[in-house]
Amino acid sequence: MKKLLTLIALSLMCNFGFSQSNIDISGLVTDSNDGLPIPGVNVIIKNTSKGTTTDFDGNYTISNVMAGDVLQFSYVGYLTQEITVSSNSAINVSLSEDVSQLDEVVIVGYGTQKKKEVTGAVSTVNSETIEALKPTRIEQALQGQVAGVNVTSQSGSPGSASDIRIRGISTNGDNRPLILVDGNVVEDLSVVNPSDIESYTVLKDATAGIYGVRAANGVILITTKTGRKESPLKFEYDAYAGFQQTTRKLPVLNATEYALLKNEAAAANGDPLVFNNIQTLGNGTNWQDEVFENALIFNNSITVSGGSKKSTYSFGSSLLTQDGIVGGPKANFTRYTTRANFGTDILENLKLKANLIYSGTVRKTLPENALGSVLFNAVNFRPTTPVYNENGEFSSSVDHPIEVVNPLKQIENTFNRAQVDKLSGVFGLKYDFWNNFSVESNYQWNYSEVRTRNFNPIVEYGNGSVFDNATNRQYVEGEQFFRDYTYDAFINYEKTFNDAHDVKVTLGTSVFKTTGDFYLTVADGLPDTATFNNASISDGTNVTDPYATISNRFFDSRLLSYFARVQYNYKGKYLFSGVLRRDGSTAFGPNNKFGYFPSASFGWVASDESFLENSSVLNFLKFRTSYGILGNDRIPAFGFESLLTGEGVYVFNDQLQFGSAIGAVSNPEIKWEEQKTFDVGLDARFLKNKIEITADYFSRKTDNLLLQVESSRILGTSAPGSANPTLNAGSVRNSGLEFLISYKDKISDNFSFNLSYNVTSLDNEVLSVENQIGYISGGSFGIGQTDVSRMQEGQPIGVFYGYQTNGIFQNQAEVDSHASQSSLGAVPQPGDLRFVDQNNDGVINEDDRTFIGNPIPDATMGLNLTLNYKNFDFQTYFFASIGNDIVRNYDRNDEVTNLTVYALDRWTGPNSTNSTPRITNGATTNNIFSDYFVEDGSFLRAQNMQLGYTFNKDQLEKIKLDNIRFYVSVSNVFTLTKYRGFDPTTSNGAPIGGGFDNGFYPNPRTFLFGTNIKF
Repeated sequence: MKKLLTLIALSLMCNFGFSQSNIDISGLVTDSNDGLPIPGVNVIIKNTSKGTTTDFDGNYTISNVMAGDVLQFSYVGYLTQEITVSSNSAINVSLSEDVSQLDEVVIVGYGTQKKKEVTGAVSTVNSETIEALKPTRIEQALQGQVAGVNVTSQSGSPGSASDIRIRGISTNGDNRPLILVDGNVVEDLSVVNPSDIESYTVLKDATAGIYGVRAANGVILITTKTGRKESPLKFEYDAYAGFQQTTRKLPVLNATEYALLKNEAAAANGDPLVFNNIQTLGNGTNWQDEVFENALIFNNSITVSGGSKKSTYSFGSSLLTQDGIVGGPKANFTRYTTRANFGTDILENLKLKANLIYSGTVRKTLPENALGSVLFNAVNFRPTTPVYNENGEFSSSVDHPIEVVNPLKQIENTFNRAQVDKLSGVFGLKYDFWNNFSVESNYQWNYSEVRTRNFNPIVEYGNGSVFDNATNRQYVEGEQFFRDYTYDAFINYEKTFNDAHDVKVTLGTSVFKTTGDFYLTVADGLPDTATFNNASISDGTNVTDPYATISNRFFDSRLLSYFARVQYNYKGKYLFSGVLRRDGSTAFGPNNKFGYFPSASFGWVASDESFLENSSVLNFLKFRTSYGILGNDRIPAFGFESLLTGEGVYVFNDQLQFGSAIGAVSNPEIKWEEQKTFDVGLDARFLKNKIEITADYFSRKTDNLLLQVESSRILGTSAPGSANPTLNAGSVRNSGLEFLISYKDKISDNFSFNLSYNVTSLDNEVLSVENQIGYISGGSFGIGQTDVSRMQEGQPIGVFYGYQTNGIFQNQAEVDSHASQSSLGAVPQPGDLRFVDQNNDGVINEDDRTFIGNPIPDATMGLNLTLNYKNFDFQTYFFASIGNDIVRNYDRNDEVTNLTVYALDRWTGPNSTNSTPRITNGATTNNIFSDYFVEDGSFLRAQNMQLGYTFNKDQLEKIKLDNIRFYVSVSNVFTLTKYRGFDPTTSNGAPIGGGFDNGFYPNPRTFLFGTNIKF
């Protein structure tokens, strides 16, 4: 009996063990980010060699697994995941990207490099950041994200451009960085859809030396999205809709306040009162309320991607339309794009890539950012005038200055349209041979057509305005054609010797050519029935071509380059990179057509040393330094030879004949602007890579700046169309510190966060200006005041130049005891601004002008925070600019125009105030450019706040979707600033003359609701 029971027990145990060993496990492995299946994932039983891989659809099956075994799921670029087997036979796994590994590879120009081995100052922005910001223009995603990069808007109107400055302003000319999209030169980023971007890489130091003469202002490399090998066909749909509104309206006087002050101004000059019955005026018309409106914005984009064992493909299309917060649909911007990327392995060692992008934009604009612009008029038009008169027509602008008109009538009578169609392509081949060699050839090209239409109707504003068109109904059509191509060919050698010495050598050549031509047709005398929609050139009674006699209506510019790069590292610890590039440019004469641009960088990965490699706190530490000479050829073409761009008057048969003459005096010795750039920095990671720190010190000195210098008038330089010659005659230096710190952690399975902060300090100094007067002037203020901004030795470029004030004259005794100000155009009286006698000669005149402000910030900062809790995510981004000044230039200061409410604090008698001058219609020096008009432009702005919710994947499987996310976001949430204008980010992009606010079109606050669907 006992033996029988023992046999039965053994039999049950064997059956149980057999059942354990025969569990078959199957499931699906997906990407936690987008829900896409991942083919080729290794699935093994831990501590054994038994395993399998996922198929094309991410499915797997592994047999004979025992309960209690541990399955390991691993794939390159993803975190390995381990799951203990229970009795459940279905195990689905979602793998997360291993960010520390993905960050390892960055684009460095004509190739890639492990981030660990990068020896220069290189920063990246990934697609997740771009998607969170939802920018309408891709440069907006750089602001506050990358230390050392400052992005300012030229306007807040739809489709307006931004100025990108990498580590300061290095030239008095063109400061734009070189921007390459998939290797293709792009000048206008408005035609690029931000949703198509996979990543940015910003080269900020000598690392950019591989691009030679075009690298002095930095390089931005943009990579578009591609498919993934062995992945099924997938669709992604993104859409958002929302509205925009102004963030600020200037506090101006209402009708009653306006009347009181205008009466006071008249009385101060002994004139009769303007308003006799003030009580009936009320608030009057607030013209800002009339011109600002809530404007709509919509965006839709779809992406299709996938890949086979040898090929990848991606297709995307998008449509964006955005109305303006001033003018609504009359200031609309519409962009439509289509993109196709394809890559395939023709042979095991021969790879092909092909990209094609079509983009089209249509933009309508209103007068902005200048005297006479819509917002300038909305601030200055008097509030006692209604929008419409008793006949229902727009009210007259009678009595106003000629550039100030009814802004609503101005909007009504502005008609223009600019359409840009652009086609860009990239075609490349890469061939690997002899184990260690590869050769790569890429052809990139762009073709653009720009068509403009302008219609000038018959309109009179009632004040003899500069905008009046009393008799000539006019229609103008313009066409511009731009073509360029870049051909790159290079050979790579890569080999590791003795498992310690890693050597990479690149030798190559690059050819770049860009051409363009311009056409303009003007039709005057159109019939009364002509409108913007039906106007035609053929309807004009007089048709002219203003470009017919212009010699520079065409351009043709070319570059021929050769480059070599050597990269070496010893055991991944001691790093070196050296570059030499030779560039030839048609922008320079025969004697200086070619230039050489060498650069070198070194790195030391200290954390790999024996004394640090086992540290439990420090995970990574790298020191690096770089030095190089970079060039800048962004100058007007053919400065080395004379062109017939001037105007000449000749006598034939005793008759005056008008024709062409030599324009600017040539300089055959003109040569490159040359920048010597130095950088030293470190990269460190702590506490299991949770904390990351990057710090840099940089110095960039630009020599041989191209300046116009004085020459004898015998050469005819004062004639129409002529100009002084351009010489290499200046130098400027930018130096500063960059610091970035970030902390990321996963607190629990439900909560994680990422916090990063970056700051950049900048010191800009002009070292020399070698013309006869020692400076270059620019900018304008008020009506006819020039030389208000300078480039002068010892000062930052674009420094404001005017009179320094010292309070307000409180009584006649103070006037009498002070230096005479009469030479400025008016005898001062109590209540007027008191100017400082800088040279103590007892007379205030032009010799007493001094430096009164700096448009360049001392420091910029960015703060980025991301929170994830269960299915919710929250992102917010802040940006700050500290130390820059702005000139308030939106006040017309005429006896009819309106004023801001700050005029209520005007001087009214002794000791009433020492900051705001009196109100008067009489002659006064209070409107001369001085530090009274200079304000602190520092600000802190919440760039974006976004809250999203992602549905659980098990809920989506029922409807065959991979991912659905809904979100709400607000951009330009709030701005903290002392500046009293519309927007402290005002900029016109000019190195000399920037920082003047003429009624800057503010960047709108935008409310969006959007969704992202993947299936």
